[in-house]
Amino acid sequence: MSGDHTPLEHYLTGCRERCEQALERLLPAARVQPRRLHEAMRYATLGGGKRVRPVLTYAAGRALGIDPPQLDGAACAVELIHAYSLIHDDLPAMDDDRLRRGRPTCHIAFDEATAILAGDALQTQAFKVLCEDQALRVSSRTRLEMIRSLALASGSRGMAGGQAIDLAAVGRQLDLAQLENMHIHKTGALIRASVRLGALAADAPESPELHRLDHYAKCIGLAFQVQDDILDVESDTTTLGKTQGKDQAQEKPTYPALLGLSEAKRMALSLREEALESLSAFDEGAEPLRWLADYIVARSH
Repeated sequence: MSGDHTPLEHYLTGCRERCEQALERLLPAARVQPRRLHEAMRYATLGGGKRVRPVLTYAAGRALGIDPPQLDGAACAVELIHAYSLIHDDLPAMDDDRLRRGRPTCHIAFDEATAILAGDALQTQAFKVLCEDQALRVSSRTRLEMIRSLALASGSRGMAGGQAIDLAAVGRQLDLAQLENMHIHKTGALIRASVRLGALAADAPESPELHRLDHYAKCIGLAFQVQDDILDVESDTTTLGKTQGKDQAQEKPTYPALLGLSEAKRMALSLREEALESLSAFDEGAEPLRWLADYIVARSH
């Protein structure tokens, strides 16, 4: 889907604006001490980004009949974790990038030490938000499961572990199973958590619907990374908002490098179809999730 007036674009715009307003409210104000740290946290989080993860939280909640105000905290929590991960990914010791979302990365705009601390503080802020969110009307047991799910997706068995695998893989040949394992952790885990948090807001942790939504999220999480790898080959720095061709220059294992560009594109489409099949039992409330499956493999940045 494309164009400024599709149902998807309206939905994306609404969710992004909602998330931006909530983040503005939930982040410490720049005037609060230590000011430079809070300025860096806000710089790295506000005013940019696709907001795919919070949109998925809102969409998963909508599929189960949850009103958006009940989902603001969970949506912001996953975006705060994502923002922290981008700050740290861009550091000289990691991917060493100078551009993010079309502007200087946090360690360039501020300094390396401030960037590290901003990432640390954003990560802990995510769990503070989930703990304190008064609009989230779920049992204490379910709230604890939401916190556990986000922690698992963020740590050594999720995103941080995936980044460690990625760093160890530079300059090495990985087979398809190894590449998928890396991205299931690095990118997929937080995308799955985004959907899971939205679904858990229905306060039914063992429902069949939750399992179907989790399979949907597993498929689109992998499709998202495949498409990212494709864009690193086909797009340009201005469109991406980050340095194009970085993966190839650093000899990182990618799907186009392993499978070829055409086969990587076929893989992304196959994953999209599998994701859509997971939603077959849902009514029109799941339409945004269906639109997002299309968007993830059709996006240009």
